[in-house]
Amino acid sequence: MKKLTSLIVLVSFVFTCIVPPQVYAQALNLPAPGTMVMATPDYVPVMIKGVKVHPENPLLFDFILDTGKSGLKIDGPEFKAESQKLIKYFLASLTIKEDDLWVNLSPYEKDRMIPEALGKTEMGRDMLAQDYILKQLTASMIYPEKDLGKAFWNRVYTKAQEQFGTTDIPIDTFNKVWIVADKAKVFEQNNGAYVVGSHLKVMLESDYQAAQVAGERSGCV
Repeated sequence: MKKLTSLIVLVSFVFTCIVPPQVYAQALNLPAPGTMVMATPDYVPVMIKGVKVHPENPLLFDFILDTGKSGLKIDGPEFKAESQKLIKYFLASLTIKEDDLWVNLSPYEKDRMIPEALGKTEMGRDMLAQDYILKQLTASMIYPEKDLGKAFWNRVYTKAQEQFGTTDIPIDTFNKVWIVADKAKVFEQNNGAYVVGSHLKVMLESDYQAAQVAGERSGCV
C-alpha cells in the first residue's frame, strides 16, 4: 500500500509540475476546494538551466534559460516576466536557509504552514499554490467513481485481501508525503554552472524521517 500511495503521489506531482501556466495563470486564481482537477498534456515550462558568475563583480550573474514548450518569444514581455520570476526564485533560495525551504498544508499542522522568511517571497506563495493543486489533483485521480480511481482502490483492496484475507479493514487514506531534491548533474566551465539533469524523490513521512535520522548519524545533510 505504501508503494501504491507513493506511485499515485509521484504521478500527481509530475503532472502538476507540467501544467501549462495558462491553466493556473496566477497563484491566487486557484480552483475552488472540491473541484475536480485532471491531468493535462505534457508541458515543459521556462526553466533556468545555468548561471555564470563574474569574479570581478560578485553581485553580477548571467542566467541561461530554456523556453521549453512555453512558446514564449525570447524578446517578448511574457518571457521577460517569467524570467524575472525564476531569477527571484533563485535569489530567494540563496537568501533563505535550506531548512526553511518547505511548505506544508497538512490539516493536522495548521500552525506550521510555511516558514516566516519563505512566506514573504513570491516563491513561497507559489510553492503553497503548487501544494494545494497537488492535493486536489491527487484527490481527483483517486476519486472512486472515476476509472483511474476505481483501478487504484481495486488494487488497494486486492492487496488487503491477499495480506489479511478480508477487505473489511480500516485504511488510513491520510499519508503525509515529502517531495524532496534527490540528485542533480551540474557541468561547470568558465565560471559557469549548467544543470544537465535533475531528479526529485517522493517519500512517505516515515521514510523521510528515517532518512533524516540516518543522515544525521552519518554526518550528511
